[in-house]
Amino acid sequence: MRRGTARALRERSALFQLLDQALVCHLGVIIDGGPLVVPTVFATDPDGPDEDGTLYVHGSVAARSLGAGVESDICVTVTQVDGLVLARSAFHHSMNYRSAVILGRGRLVDDPVEKARALDLIVDSVVPGRAATLRPHHRKELAATVVMALPLHEASVKQRVGDPVDGADDIAAGGWAGVLSLSLAAGQITTSADAQGLEVPEHVRRRAAALTVSG
Repeated sequence: MRRGTARALRERSALFQLLDQALVCHLGVIIDGGPLVVPTVFATDPDGPDEDGTLYVHGSVAARSLGAGVESDICVTVTQVDGLVLARSAFHHSMNYRSAVILGRGRLVDDPVEKARALDLIVDSVVPGRAATLRPHHRKELAATVVMALPLHEASVKQRVGDPVDGADDIAAGGWAGVLSLSLAAGQITTSADAQGLEVPEHVRRRAAALTVSG
């Protein structure tokens, strides 16, 4: 990290805390000599087979981003915006945030056991406990899905917290400044039209409650 080093978080736990909370990452690859960045759901395994843990992404076998990422240097980023920092000048406006940048070489997950586990982890990263309630993957589904792994060895984490940092002259001139906090919150649970009459599973209720509390 070369810029904003004062915002760097050195503890490994900060990386995993951010990855646990985020729902979407952005995968950056090179295709036909040019950059491509795509949003995707992901999961992490701190005890995974790669150095210092594993990050998993998945997609269709036809996805060019995954094909380009295997055995190539790639980048994954995750960002959580915690607040809008509203200063007395445009120059000092900012955001309170947590972000991670992970660099490494993509690995195709071809072991059937690891692949199935990675897909379960991805489901559980969205709603913990849901994978255990689902039917097993069909062979055709597994054949149509690519799972790529990325080591968590090379990663950086940054965070900004606190008030705007206005200049003394701007503070003396008056004017309001502050922070508008932001958070992800659960909305209403809507049962699918073809599942009417069935009770909402407890793991879905727990997920909604957790997001409501964090919000």
